[in-house]
Amino acid sequence: MKKFGHLITAMITPFRQDGSVDYEGAAVLARYLADHGSDGILVGGTTGEGATMSADEKLKLYETVVRTVGDRVLVMGNTGSVDTAASAAFTKQAEKTGIDAVLAIVPYYVKPTQEGLYRHFKAIADATELPVILYTVPGRTGSNIVPSTVKRLTEACPNIVGIKEASGSWDQVSEERRILPEDFMIYSGDDSFSLPILSIGGQGIISVASHVVGDELRSMVEACHAGDFHRAAQLHLHLFPMMKGLFFITSPIPVKKAVNLLGLPGGTFRLPMVEPNEEETAFITKLMKDYDLI
Repeated sequence: MKKFGHLITAMITPFRQDGSVDYEGAAVLARYLADHGSDGILVGGTTGEGATMSADEKLKLYETVVRTVGDRVLVMGNTGSVDTAASAAFTKQAEKTGIDAVLAIVPYYVKPTQEGLYRHFKAIADATELPVILYTVPGRTGSNIVPSTVKRLTEACPNIVGIKEASGSWDQVSEERRILPEDFMIYSGDDSFSLPILSIGGQGIISVASHVVGDELRSMVEACHAGDFHRAAQLHLHLFPMMKGLFFITSPIPVKKAVNLLGLPGGTFRLPMVEPNEEETAFITKLMKDYDLI
């Protein structure tokens, strides 16, 4: 299994003005991220507007990123959806693209029970030999997987190796770290909540802000792992306005605009995501200037 590392960027997907995927732009962006702190790249996730992409588009995007930076960083593909059978089938397809791992989100809208979540994720894990990272983000999905269910899954499925934690619950993360195996990886799925998670043995961050402050975020994570929490706290406080500012409206709108302001191929959006308005653009521009990024 390829080393997961500490900083994984949930990469945006550049779209052209005609709505097609800009695969060449995605390759440029993937190289930039690999050069600026990322140990891994998550492709086709929420930040990548994966829900509006076809299966074929995502598979080609996975292949593009693997071909571009797969020899340098871990490449993870988002394969989870609301449909268990479709998620398992797509995971089998995605495995053939050369990705190193898959991410599977708690099914959105349908609000499964914990037993339903257990069976859903087990079906996905059973469909692949790749490592699986669970993803809980109740603010987007309306459901949450609790630590005891995660523990059941780790006992039944050796390839379920980690979780992207965006529950916003310190109690939940603490309980996960308490009852799950020591080598089970807990990644913060919320940039601004990363320092607490790292302080109790979290693996790292699956980040949005790393598109624009990747080197500094990597320094923060490395300081935590070195036990220098004073330095980590300083970096956290410095980065805090950026980590929060990129979520002042629905992500990935701010970060995509920020990437474009850097002169990188952020591209446009697919509905229902839209370009920021004039006032929102002014906020993002000021945020980038405050960090001397433009």
